[in-house]
Amino acid sequence: MTAALARPILLRYAAPSELAAAPLHTSVRLSLDGARGPVGVRGAVRDAALFRDAMAALATILESDLRYKGRDRTAYLAYLMKQGKKATAAIWEAQKAFLEGAFPDDAATQGDGSAAKPRASGALDPVLTVHPDEVSIEVFSRDESAYARLAFSSDLFEGREAAHGTAFVDLSPRVVEQIDRLRAYAKVELDAGAARGDAAAARAAPIERALEVPTTWLRGFLQVQSAATLPAVSCELAPIDLYNALFVLRTRKAKKPPRGLRFELVPGKPPRLILEPWEILIEGHGPPYEGPPRVVRTFGRQRLLALSRLLPHVQRVRAELRGPGLPVFWVLDLGRATLTIALTGWTDSSWASAASFDALMPREGKAGDKARAALDALAGRQLVLLRERGPLPLAALAAGGGAEDARAALQLECLRGRVLYDVARRVYRPRELFADPVDERDIRYSSPREAAAHRLLGAPGAVRPTKVHEIAGEGTEIHGEVADREAHRDFAPRFTMDLEGRVSDAWCSCPTFRRSGLREGPCEHMIALRVAYARERAERDALRQTAEGRSLIRAETRTYVRREASGAEVVYRVSLDDRVVHLSWGARAEAPRHQRIWFDTDGEARDAYFKRLDALTSSGFVDADASSA
Repeated sequence: MTAALARPILLRYAAPSELAAAPLHTSVRLSLDGARGPVGVRGAVRDAALFRDAMAALATILESDLRYKGRDRTAYLAYLMKQGKKATAAIWEAQKAFLEGAFPDDAATQGDGSAAKPRASGALDPVLTVHPDEVSIEVFSRDESAYARLAFSSDLFEGREAAHGTAFVDLSPRVVEQIDRLRAYAKVELDAGAARGDAAAARAAPIERALEVPTTWLRGFLQVQSAATLPAVSCELAPIDLYNALFVLRTRKAKKPPRGLRFELVPGKPPRLILEPWEILIEGHGPPYEGPPRVVRTFGRQRLLALSRLLPHVQRVRAELRGPGLPVFWVLDLGRATLTIALTGWTDSSWASAASFDALMPREGKAGDKARAALDALAGRQLVLLRERGPLPLAALAAGGGAEDARAALQLECLRGRVLYDVARRVYRPRELFADPVDERDIRYSSPREAAAHRLLGAPGAVRPTKVHEIAGEGTEIHGEVADREAHRDFAPRFTMDLEGRVSDAWCSCPTFRRSGLREGPCEHMIALRVAYARERAERDALRQTAEGRSLIRAETRTYVRREASGAEVVYRVSLDDRVVHLSWGARAEAPRHQRIWFDTDGEARDAYFKRLDALTSSGFVDADASSA
């Protein structure tokens, strides 16, 4: 099923949000969407500096857009026209039309927050939810790469009055700029509601904002929250560790890949951070890590600079690392507030989300109709329980049943926009994004090509990777074959993923690629190969933990690392290729040593290969290929 391109949304605000400032008193008046009923919160803010800095950091994430923007050359073209050069008015108008079409949000946003020029399409306004124990605001960046949830504890407000529920909030750049000028010594009051009785609101004209929210934006917003429900590897850092990482990112600029932030997690020791490509080691000062040894490479680290404003308030930092390509969640404990952000490593999710978020969507098919009906019924019961009893952990919601079934049902409700997983407190909360739930079929695929790719994947054996070639220092080249039964032809797509997980080169024998290349995005055969490769890799990683799975492995490469007392990192790479085992080892910054060992049979080579891996594990080496986020 192919989803609609956009979801129409009509937002109605009784008056624009504003700040009423006096010498020693400031009232922050936030307008909420009136269509969601009596939702709001009112009270005096006990810590004005915390409120100011947290809202400023949240606005930075909301407005972040790291997509490539072409330069506006209209002024230069006009200059060429005056000089009599070859630059016609048609070229000028075409350039302006292209920029307005590519970046509509920049041209449509009004500086005063008014809706005199409604946007044809764009991101949703921030989502404010009043819970019994806190007030939260959720935002999603314009480039669909960063999600943030700011939660203010009820203790932050003196004389708190609240009406529980969810509504959109008018948070224009003008209001954010005024909040940024709040003074810590002045008394600050917050009044967020759909209707205000003050004189300024009575004089202001109501705002109606008609939006066409792109399905891709809504899909990313809901899938990030669904990803939060998946199991994760968690580690805690001290505030000084975050400061050191941000200091390096602010004072250096990486000119070559990989540009990752690597976690070294060794049981009984504080987590270590390594910034690539400089290999700068930051020793952690947090509590010792508890869990299996891991080395996890994460991307999207540049967006962490938005947290600089909050460093004076940070008390604890927790990082939650999930599977390859999935968002990395950072939880900042600010005392009476908590900021949770989810960062991805891309700004264009046409390639990455197709494979990374594939596991988040419920599988289609007639064979699973009964199981799907049971899942829907379980999701409905859990939603009723959350509405009656408030925030609950997974153990309470899974009482009397399986934890995996409960997690799958709650994950489905997250995709529908009716449930939120609070990563900071590890509880589920009811949160109605819209008055009616989102149909998960509308956000299953981001484009018709992705839907066609999953149609190809639905045919057994139609999509299969044929060759995976590791290119030292560059990435991985994947070749495949796709049997398109509707076209009655076979196609041979291939692509190369660099060290950061991005596709740097691609080719396909289909007519779509021959006509336009990658200018219109990847074809369905490339997307199908990307998803098939991700599924095959996940299955292979699960199988290699068993003796039966190991017996099927004929070619594989694993990298193991160990940090010495001096701080140097030793890298040990072991490769199995039929009857040959190839070893390379040495310090990361030095040229490695190599050794090849030939065996009479592939079984002997495989046994020697796994014995070598087990010996490395017992010697304190950590598998660096086990996880990447």
